[in-house]
Amino acid sequence: MGTIKAVCTSDRKGIQKTAQPSIVLKEDWGIDGDAHAGNWHRQVSLLAFEKIQDFNARGAGVVDGAFGENIVVEGFDLKTLPIGTRFKSGEVELELTQIGKECHSHCAIYHKMGDCIMPREGVFCRVLHGGRLMVGDSFEIVA
Repeated sequence: MGTIKAVCTSDRKGIQKTAQPSIVLKEDWGIDGDAHAGNWHRQVSLLAFEKIQDFNARGAGVVDGAFGENIVVEGFDLKTLPIGTRFKSGEVELELTQIGKECHSHCAIYHKMGDCIMPREGVFCRVLHGGRLMVGDSFEIVA
C-alpha cells in the first residue's frame, strides 16, 4: 500500500505544475482543470516520492510538480510495474498506460542537474473511474 504525497496541476502544457490540496479526476478524461486532460492514454502522470527524494539528495532542490507530475506516490517503484497495472484510491481507479516518455527539449531541471528523472521514472495512466484525491490518501495496486 502506498500514500499520495502530492497532487499537482497546471493550466498549460510545458510548465511546472503547482501543488493543490486536492484534485478531481474525471473518467476517460483526466484531472479537472489540468492541461494534459483529454481523450488519450496519458491523462494523469505519476512519479515516485522516493525517486524525487533521491534526486533532491543530489542537490536538485525540486518541489512537488516540478517535473510536470500530477500525483506523487510513496511506496512503489512505478517504472517497474507492467502496463495495464491498475491503481485504486478511494473511488478513483487508474490504469497504467505508459512508462517514461521522450524528452524533446531539455527542461530547466536538466540544464541545472544534467539529468531529469521524469523521462525514465514517470508513468502515465488513464482514468477508469473518477473521484477526488488528496494528500494523505492511500494508494494501492488492484489485484
